[in-house]
Amino acid sequence: MTRRAVIRGTGRYLPERVVENAWFEDKVDTSDEWIRSRTGIERRHFAAEGETTSAMAIRAAEQAMSRAGLSVDQIDAVIVATSTPDLTFPSVATMVQSGLGLTRAFAFDVQAVCAGFVFALANADAMIRAGQADRVLVIGAETFSRILDWSDRGTCVLFGDGAGAVVLEAAEGARGILSSDLNSDGSFRDILYVDGGVSTTGSAGKLRMQGNVLFRHAVEKLAQTAHRAIEKAGLTTADVDWLVPHQANARIITATAQRMSLPMEKVVLTVADHGNTSAASIPLALSVADEAGRFSEGDVIVTEAIGGGLSWGSVVVRW
Repeated sequence: MTRRAVIRGTGRYLPERVVENAWFEDKVDTSDEWIRSRTGIERRHFAAEGETTSAMAIRAAEQAMSRAGLSVDQIDAVIVATSTPDLTFPSVATMVQSGLGLTRAFAFDVQAVCAGFVFALANADAMIRAGQADRVLVIGAETFSRILDWSDRGTCVLFGDGAGAVVLEAAEGARGILSSDLNSDGSFRDILYVDGGVSTTGSAGKLRMQGNVLFRHAVEKLAQTAHRAIEKAGLTTADVDWLVPHQANARIITATAQRMSLPMEKVVLTVADHGNTSAASIPLALSVADEAGRFSEGDVIVTEAIGGGLSWGSVVVRW
């Protein structure tokens, strides 16, 4: 039998503060209609003052572990995907490990911006397949509101804060992660980046993005990586039950689904309520759909994302 990484539980946390599109109208030249029509976003959540990425990650992880029916002494590893850590170091994952009391678990962060959760999931799968861990907590958590330029309407209206988590467990059989496909091309780094850093400005910096250029790359690359991962799994798009994409923009999601010949009824959409939560968006969407009972055992789910780097990839899971 094949040893696979099976999703045993999902969890999420969203800050209490909900920010509707109208909030931006007295800050930049925009409107609720403009934001909705171009992005599909209606609202997003912003972290409270003093609320950190690690604090949100812990809340999401607690829910995922509870739903998986696992205790703290059963987790072997913690991987956190984030581009907005509490501190330059140590990693958010070590703060989560300590905060949850996971005394047996090793912990580290993955930084691939919006594609971070896909990269983290692929790494966790590889460790489980190799026998290095039996149960891995994989989290995507972001406080992007801390790196937004409130005078740039092309970016500040897009992003939100939050955290999502899944618990992976080793099992033998047909269920679990079937394949992954990871890609990067640093020559496109100026399309989406933050203009600060430890070895350059010594400050966190602000997010910068060439939206129209990124849109074209996203639609093309997301469809390509999804097709490759599906082929690696020995499947076709006709076998796909659900697409759970990175929730960046409703138009990107729709265009990608069309290229994959998937009806929108098979796509999980949360962008209207969450905005773009970067590495947190896929685990947030998984948790929302899981809690609603949309997934059935044996369903084939494709996740895909693209982020700064550029980095992009996809993972195919049998639920």
